[in-house]
Amino acid sequence: MSKKHIAYSILDLAIVSKGQSLSDTFKHSLALAQAADKLNYKRYWLAEHHNTDAIGSSATSILIGKLAEGTERIRVGSGGVMLPNHSPLIVAEQFGTLGILYPNRIDLGLGRAPGTDRETAQAIRSDFYQAAQSFPSEIEKIQGYFSDSNYTKRVRANVAEGVDVPLYILGSSTDSAHLAARKGLPYAFASHFATTHLYNALNIYRNEFQPSEILEQPYTMAGVNIIVADTDEEAERISTSLYRMIIGLLTGKRDYMQEPIEMTDDLREVSNHPSVQQMLKYSFIGSKATVKSKVESFLENTGVDELIAVTNIYDGEDRIKSYRLFAEIMEELNAEVAQV
Repeated sequence: MSKKHIAYSILDLAIVSKGQSLSDTFKHSLALAQAADKLNYKRYWLAEHHNTDAIGSSATSILIGKLAEGTERIRVGSGGVMLPNHSPLIVAEQFGTLGILYPNRIDLGLGRAPGTDRETAQAIRSDFYQAAQSFPSEIEKIQGYFSDSNYTKRVRANVAEGVDVPLYILGSSTDSAHLAARKGLPYAFASHFATTHLYNALNIYRNEFQPSEILEQPYTMAGVNIIVADTDEEAERISTSLYRMIIGLLTGKRDYMQEPIEMTDDLREVSNHPSVQQMLKYSFIGSKATVKSKVESFLENTGVDELIAVTNIYDGEDRIKSYRLFAEIMEELNAEVAQV
């Protein structure tokens, strides 16, 4: 069992279910954020994606503002803003403004991937791939704009200067682990879909970490797919929506999130394909007891400081219930640690 208190958080892509409108989707996200606010989740992050029918979180900073307005305690932020899509000045102005409106509650997670296909990345920013190579220096620009000493510079983000908006480096390979370690920033790994390099990335970050004004010790976060229901059988049925979504991604047949179905032999066979299993390696699906055991093992093996739960399922009420049961699991694990 993990020997430390583990924070638990949510990553939301504003998944659009078949038969639901984007307006419905945003209302579901708000309802989930409000539920998470009462369940002791530490943060609620939204991920930037583009040109995908099933994902509604493209205007990330606007949704962050909406959810922060509708909640009281929980931190709200980006997991992440795909920095090569944006001007660092504009990002600083947007998140500085959010930080003023919702003090000590806004996070700025930054990634270097496009969050979309190649053609759309070019439509967003024609020099995207050059900007991706400049990711480290672009982060430095953002840090400069948030510095309270930036008022002497010719180019300023006055709404960001001195505002407390913590930066997080996101990664799905080992590249950003080196960067996060060098800059002494917290590091979040996207192991809910990019499973191959999790342990290498964590080891690189911890071994190369340089203390900074922000962090004295490494701080690691990992994404995991979580689906909890009353029974293993019910969780498996609900998970068929996730499996069908992943199969669609891998086969190029993208669609809205589909209603769950009974697990058929054909779907089970496809779900066991190595590509699907690799992408969903860190997916913990089942009853509370089943998921608790899997989470406990993951924490023991990785030693991460925080879990970011991703629950991509069809029904909004099932989703809130799953997150409620997961919060109970985490509270139980943390209570057990406190008793040691």
